[in-house]
Amino acid sequence: MKKKSIIMLVISVLIIITIIVCAFIFNDDKNTLSTLPKPEISEGLRGEFGIDKNINEKNIDEYLNRPDSVYRDMRMLKDPGNYEAIGGDSYLSGFVKGFEVVPYPYLVNVSGLPEEVGDTYTGKTLFTEKDGKYTPNFEESMDILEYLFPKDKNIFLMCGGGGYAGMTKNMLVALGWNEDKIYNVGGYWYYEGKNNVIVKNEKHKDVTYDFWKLPYHDIDFDSLHEVSNDR
Repeated sequence: MKKKSIIMLVISVLIIITIIVCAFIFNDDKNTLSTLPKPEISEGLRGEFGIDKNINEKNIDEYLNRPDSVYRDMRMLKDPGNYEAIGGDSYLSGFVKGFEVVPYPYLVNVSGLPEEVGDTYTGKTLFTEKDGKYTPNFEESMDILEYLFPKDKNIFLMCGGGGYAGMTKNMLVALGWNEDKIYNVGGYWYYEGKNNVIVKNEKHKDVTYDFWKLPYHDIDFDSLHEVSNDR
């Protein structure tokens, strides 16, 4: 009986020690989480896209995997626009590890693209933008947006060259998001960091794309409930 009591005591002590150690590790991680610089728009052409001066393609690796943040790549798998005409890539040929893909053209109608690019996707969208006002097209539109871009998190946005990311930030801010928690970190086309995940596959005779590598958020418009908007 005495031996059994000793064993139970030892087990209890080990459990308590484990809890203390785990709590210490958690608090240590929480306390050492660096404070993010306030979003600050770059100068020149990059500023016109809304690309951040402090956190961008050059140093985004330093800010990945934060529990207080989400990471969104706003490109389509294959954009109908001719981005090759401006030195880009219409295909999502790679991405930064940690980012999840949410195609911006599915969120809202796209305008303001370079003339050389032409038109992008023109199908159904969650919202319609007109004169800076964003009107939901479905009853679930805002719920989906809040799920994909949680208001209580820092939001890092990326795309090919920075355009879709900047448009996404403008949209979110117009709909009530805190602009100080949203970073347009620019374009994957200019990323040279260590977290590059290659999607374009050139190992075979024909070029293919390993889209199965992507953490992709699809929007099933057919399952949503349309609302009647007076435009």
